[in-house]
Amino acid sequence: MNSNLRCALCASFLLIFTGIANAQSATAPSDASMAPGATPSASSTTKSDRALARAVRRALSKAPGFNVSGVFVRARDGAVTLSGTVRNGDQIRQAEDVTRSVPGVNSVSNKLTLFHGGNG
Repeated sequence: MNSNLRCALCASFLLIFTGIANAQSATAPSDASMAPGATPSASSTTKSDRALARAVRRALSKAPGFNVSGVFVRARDGAVTLSGTVRNGDQIRQAEDVTRSVPGVNSVSNKLTLFHGGNG
């Protein structure tokens, strides 16, 4: 009788453990980029984002009369965000036009502001 009780307890434990394990895997993120040990495609996306941001920054630095030193460029899946400061309002529009001309750019979010100088 004692061994039957042990078998029943072990079987119950295994069923409960299996249920907990299935519940955890069911709530795990379905996106592979969110999972630990993400696939190489997640890192290649990051590399392509960095490459696009560098291409935009390079194009901005070659634009006539444009000072890129206060501009930050961020890219994600072809969407480019420009932030930081420029010296005049024309450069805000110029930065957006130059960015749109770079191959691989799908959209531009222009958050550039005017630099007012000084410490406040």
